[in-house]
Amino acid sequence: MKREYHKWYSNHLQKDMEMLVFGHAGARVLFFPTRGARFYDYEDWRVIEAIQDKIEAGYLQIFCVDSVDTESLYAKDSSPSFRIQRHIQYEQYIIHEVLPFTRELNPDMTMISAGCSLGAYHAVNVATKYPQFFTKVVGMSGRYDLTWEVGVFKDLFDGYHDENIYFNTPVQFIPNISDEAILHELRRLEFVLAIGQDDAFLENNKYFSDILWRKGIVNKLYVWDEEAHRARYWRKMVQLYL
Repeated sequence: MKREYHKWYSNHLQKDMEMLVFGHAGARVLFFPTRGARFYDYEDWRVIEAIQDKIEAGYLQIFCVDSVDTESLYAKDSSPSFRIQRHIQYEQYIIHEVLPFTRELNPDMTMISAGCSLGAYHAVNVATKYPQFFTKVVGMSGRYDLTWEVGVFKDLFDGYHDENIYFNTPVQFIPNISDEAILHELRRLEFVLAIGQDDAFLENNKYFSDILWRKGIVNKLYVWDEEAHRARYWRKMVQLYL
């Protein structure tokens, strides 16, 4: 299996950013890490190994990006407004630096946005904001409203809310989309959501799925046994959904 390490200085983030790329051809998969994880963790957790056959066969090429979550969404020493601004800078890095890089390496027209846990939020959020760049989105064990409090999972913005948070919260902005051109792009996407029966975010996933249906956006919601918020489940999920 072809494996490449890449690193460059991001003008949008003003720091070096790293990435691992697995494979040589096929559908491009933008794979976002979990909360507090790094670009190499899916490899370490054997999630990449679980789809090695598809990668080696040229069906998938995986781009494991890094995150700045500790500087943005989980930067508790910073103000909520700064957190979301830093997140937007990360989004611009993805759109204006990472996506062009993937196209340079691989001209395949299929672009899948995927992630687990907080990575699922990133995958869904960027694909719903920029659907023109994607063909499919896969969210595994995700929460699609970071202000939604469930159990030990708190509102990441401490009760603060502004326009930037609204437009980075799919369950908030999608219900209010009326532009048919935007809805057409969203309806073109293939949405796959997977969540455990005992996962804290089960209801959030059901709610998000219902929102998509009400907008005429076809989606598939798969509910797994138990919590399913573990790498051993994600190894199975990627085999089925990517």
